[in-house]
Amino acid sequence: MNFHKITDRDLSYFEQLLPGNCFAQAEVLEAYAHDETEDLHFMPEVVLKPSTTEEVSAILKYCHEHGICVTPAGGRTGLSGGMLPVFGGVIMSMEKFNRILDIDERNHQVTTEPGVITQVLQNTLKERGLMYPPDPSSKGSCFIGGNVSENSGGPKAVKYGVTKDYVLNLEVVLPTGEIIWTGANVLKNATGYNLTQLMVGSEGTLGVITKIVLRLIQHPTQDLLMLVPFFDAQKACEAVAQIFQAGVTPSGLEFMERDAILWTLPYEPDTVIEVKDNHQAHLLIEVDGFDQEILMKECEKIMEVLAGFDTDEILFAESQAQKEQLWKLRRKVGEAVKSHSIYKEEDTVVPRYELPKLLALVKAVGKKYGFTSVCYGHAGDGNLHVNIIKGDLTDEFWNEGLSVAIAEIFEGVVKLGGTISGEHGIGLVQRQYMPIAFPGVQLDLMRAIKRAFDPKGILNPGKIF
Repeated sequence: MNFHKITDRDLSYFEQLLPGNCFAQAEVLEAYAHDETEDLHFMPEVVLKPSTTEEVSAILKYCHEHGICVTPAGGRTGLSGGMLPVFGGVIMSMEKFNRILDIDERNHQVTTEPGVITQVLQNTLKERGLMYPPDPSSKGSCFIGGNVSENSGGPKAVKYGVTKDYVLNLEVVLPTGEIIWTGANVLKNATGYNLTQLMVGSEGTLGVITKIVLRLIQHPTQDLLMLVPFFDAQKACEAVAQIFQAGVTPSGLEFMERDAILWTLPYEPDTVIEVKDNHQAHLLIEVDGFDQEILMKECEKIMEVLAGFDTDEILFAESQAQKEQLWKLRRKVGEAVKSHSIYKEEDTVVPRYELPKLLALVKAVGKKYGFTSVCYGHAGDGNLHVNIIKGDLTDEFWNEGLSVAIAEIFEGVVKLGGTISGEHGIGLVQRQYMPIAFPGVQLDLMRAIKRAFDPKGILNPGKIF
């Protein structure tokens, strides 16, 4: 793609439009040249920080007219390279869009700007007894706008759904500068094509989100949490589907392979868990609701299922502090793996009953190509995060041969009825594998949608396709 390189004239326009919020200094550009995706690094030419929808509109209109590419950026916590400015140009940071605009308690809705940190939004709503459930591991630093753009999930998705299940309406600035609302603030909407859901998960390639209307639910008042050690990782995966078949829908059902916990424990010294030599995996299981007696009965059903498996002593969290420690441990696994070794993370997902086959597939491919992997994820969703560890692998294989092995995993995933990303998105690093997930007709339709929204291809170029 050929984009216009930013000139002094362009910088002058941006500086006049955004006094004090146009940055071309090397140290600022460097900060926006990467996210949490491996060690990838692409320098933008300028970083812009608008604070109003009208400023976003003016930037996009100017860049559309002059052929300048624009990459929207949120909290920069992504794992697929979705905000990397691969062609330079403008980084449009949404960090100044950081206000919760309205909490409508009568209708259980909230209107927020995209730069609000997800956990800040959740905590603010909890104070009013309301809940926005999707809770990615990076919720303490990621932005709600990024969650919408990636259709984020998290542990609570198994019971409550993912981001798309809560987005009612969006204010969006199109790549040509027009400002639109995609829907209406209603629970039902059968009026034309669903532009709202089209924007959710579009990874900043179709428009820039400037306002978000979310539906909310009442916040549960009770929860119970248990950590279950298994002597066989595949058996842990088998237990997952059986829990649902017993009539229980946990609010969290997480799988952690042995190394996932062992590598994370040093980062959480206050969490005391004995990982014995024969522990191969753990399930972290939570139920929540409003009636403690009902939750106890659900735990009894779960225990009946687990009795059919070879497990060690089950740990029940006895206090709120212990619950928080266990969840913190789970949420830090990705960070711990990254600190331990160079790695590549794949975000596979299959129907939950196929999870044991998925784990077996990953290990078999690893054995064939000579790599080890650390697996963990949202087992209740069939969503397994596969961290491939570089270890002693040669640079040649890591940079050239590994993609063949990853493609083999993805082909197996699709055969199991799954797909190549459950919640991290395609972005830059997974785009080469899209033909595994979709035949040409679907990809052509997606490209046509992209052209309809962004005829010059200036917005977040180089992603998805």
